[in-house]
Amino acid sequence: MSQDEKKEMNDAIHDVDRSLYDFRYEEKESEFYKIRAGLDESIVRKISEEKEDPEWMKEFRLKCLKIYNETNEPDWGPDIKDLDIQKIVSYVKSKSQMTAKWEDLPDDIKETFDKLGIPEAEKKSLAGVGAQYDSELVYHNVKEEVAAQGVIYTDFESALKSPEWGPMVKEYFMHLVPPTDHKFAALHGALWSGGSFVYVPKNTKVSIPLQSYFRLNAAGAGQYEHTLIIVDEGSDLHFIEGCSAPKYNVANLHAGCVELYVKKGARLRYSTIENWSKNMYNLNTKRAIVEENGRMEWVSGSFGSHVSYLYPTTILKGDNSQCDFTGITFAGKGQNLDTGAKMVHIGKNTSTVINTKSISKDGGICTYRSSIVVNKNALNSKASVDCSSLMLDDESRSDTVPAMNIMTDDCDIGHEAKIGRISNKAIFYLMSRGIPEEDARAMIVSGFANPVSKELPLEYAVEMNNLIRLEMKGTM
Repeated sequence: MSQDEKKEMNDAIHDVDRSLYDFRYEEKESEFYKIRAGLDESIVRKISEEKEDPEWMKEFRLKCLKIYNETNEPDWGPDIKDLDIQKIVSYVKSKSQMTAKWEDLPDDIKETFDKLGIPEAEKKSLAGVGAQYDSELVYHNVKEEVAAQGVIYTDFESALKSPEWGPMVKEYFMHLVPPTDHKFAALHGALWSGGSFVYVPKNTKVSIPLQSYFRLNAAGAGQYEHTLIIVDEGSDLHFIEGCSAPKYNVANLHAGCVELYVKKGARLRYSTIENWSKNMYNLNTKRAIVEENGRMEWVSGSFGSHVSYLYPTTILKGDNSQCDFTGITFAGKGQNLDTGAKMVHIGKNTSTVINTKSISKDGGICTYRSSIVVNKNALNSKASVDCSSLMLDDESRSDTVPAMNIMTDDCDIGHEAKIGRISNKAIFYLMSRGIPEEDARAMIVSGFANPVSKELPLEYAVEMNNLIRLEMKGTM
């Protein structure tokens, strides 16, 4: 096919409605393979075939598709009626194979991850890295000393097909987040691709973090990675998740799923910095279950997307289990970010601390939703919720929607919410010390966000503060 013929064909494709766009056309020199836009049984079967799923997974996908079609959209959160799933490309795969060497990645993928600083961060402070580009992992590497501890950190497909780990994947996969939970959990179950599997054996302390990074690079595509982490009894892990995407003039969709199992006496810290582009619908589901004397810690920074639904949930199943949630959300022009946290107390002497910050600017909307559920047998439980909002102008909006379902009198539950503005006196003071007004405002906002940034490793705290500065300048 000549270059002129290729151009004529591609122009013709781009002139038709996206719902008719068939991405299965391939050229030998093309670096990516795509399945056409839309959602139906043939697409789900095609993804299952591409991934060489075991039979049980194929049937699970089809069951999830049926649930998705029969389930209404959530009646909470921002309006997502403009999201047309029939115009979203469900699967985009690099033709290069996953590698453990950066130099083996295709040049465009390598350049993207180099700009994001992933290889540099890996050298300095990470025990292992998995990097996903669109629908599949393209890079995965674990340091020898971590692998020698018996820690399993691999891409989700390899774990699924492994004779050793496949049965564990089947036992845990979408049991904590069942497809009946809500419409987009079912969508995830039907279309999931990529993600990470981590197993930390008993009494194992992983001294430096593991990280997964998700890059959605294709216009009009969806990303549905699945993360499954099992931290066995007496073990300790810090896992970092990063997300980004370039901006396009068509909608992109992220509907990933995270399932975290914290066993007896174990500790897991899960840190996330999300920097999705502002054409992204981020409909992510994250859930953890904590057994006796276990501890779950969430650190969450949400800076991107057009619309977000993000409410990490923790089930404190075991006696004396604990959870801390620290989060920040920054909504700028054209953003409606609906975020929060849910805690379910089942065991005795369980405790929860939620500390969140939200910042809204240029008409951005931040909504914080918290839910505290205390079971009737969760005696002597404690929960403290503190949410603070900072509005930077008269156009923006910030709402707090707390919900509490307390089924026992033997508990101590508290909620506090504050909404404020930047003090003109503080701005004047900083300017009188020679600091330009724009920098003064950014300094105050960074100070407001400090409770979150101080919980992150240094490199990620720096990244978060840089994102805040960019948001303040309106350059994101």
